[in-house]
Amino acid sequence: QLQLVESGGGLVQPGGSLRLSCVASGTTLDYYSIGWFRQAPGREREGVSCISSSHAITNGADSVKGRFTISRDNVKNTVFLQMNSLKPEDTAVYYCAARAGPLGLNPCSADFFGLWGRGTQVTISS
Repeated sequence: QLQLVESGGGLVQPGGSLRLSCVASGTTLDYYSIGWFRQAPGREREGVSCISSSHAITNGADSVKGRFTISRDNVKNTVFLQMNSLKPEDTAVYYCAARAGPLGLNPCSADFFGLWGRGTQVTISS
């Protein structure tokens, strides 16, 4: 049974960087697509970036384009989210999620992912 654990969150100042990790256990990540999502208080969960089992990347929110980069290391069974030029509006709980097989033409949306980690808090504040 695949399990996901996020780490790397924390408190950083605006303009700073963080790298989130999503470590999988229980099985290999090779055949799973992984997405990063976030949810701020009072807001719906939104897709940040997704990477297919084929390694194709599907972008999520426009607000993170050019600042956030998703990558995967199947040897380490880990998916990363590098976040640069962080803004206060990036503050949220960040989750990774998995779906078996490629993402294909589906969007980077929580509707297409069924297995979730517990999340890691990211707070951007001076």
